[in-house]
Amino acid sequence: MVAVKSTMQALGSVAPNFNLPDTRELGRLVSLNDMHATPLLVMFICNHCPYVIHIAKRMAGVANAAVEKGFGVVAISANDALRYPQDGPDEMRRFANQYGFNFPYLYDESQAVAQAYSAACTPDFFVFDANHRLAYRGQMDAARPGGSAAVTGDDLSAAINAVCLENPVSGLQVPSIGCSIKWKPGNQPDYF
Repeated sequence: MVAVKSTMQALGSVAPNFNLPDTRELGRLVSLNDMHATPLLVMFICNHCPYVIHIAKRMAGVANAAVEKGFGVVAISANDALRYPQDGPDEMRRFANQYGFNFPYLYDESQAVAQAYSAACTPDFFVFDANHRLAYRGQMDAARPGGSAAVTGDDLSAAINAVCLENPVSGLQVPSIGCSIKWKPGNQPDYF
């Protein structure tokens, strides 16, 4: 498994728009406009990545807590489901149920949203303030498969709490590390 780091978008960047199907509720589209004037947590994940699986339970807990605090929360999978069928919509629905997601798990079949966010790996986390300006991007915590660090969610939780209180988020932000997004042939963005 080759580890890839997140691209660390410029803080203050505006959240790119999205309008994607929610695999948890067939026929439902979820867009950025649905989260008008609320802070936002966007997580790029997938079902089969060992980095995501390693933190999935705690990640779901942190994200569900953010929903309770008034955040708009979405998880997005952009992996090529033709080459990686375990990351397709049916498996996404199963994964969301398994880990108790109380937020949409969106499928970015075209991979355009992942590219707009400059997402690079799974997991890749983005926290935006109520004006949808990027306040945090990076890791959930220091836990990695096979590593000694505990899965705590501390980095992501601290960013969510700061945004919730309208306080500045720490400038010490560590890139997330995980599996590369599985781009469709000819679709890999130029930020690699």
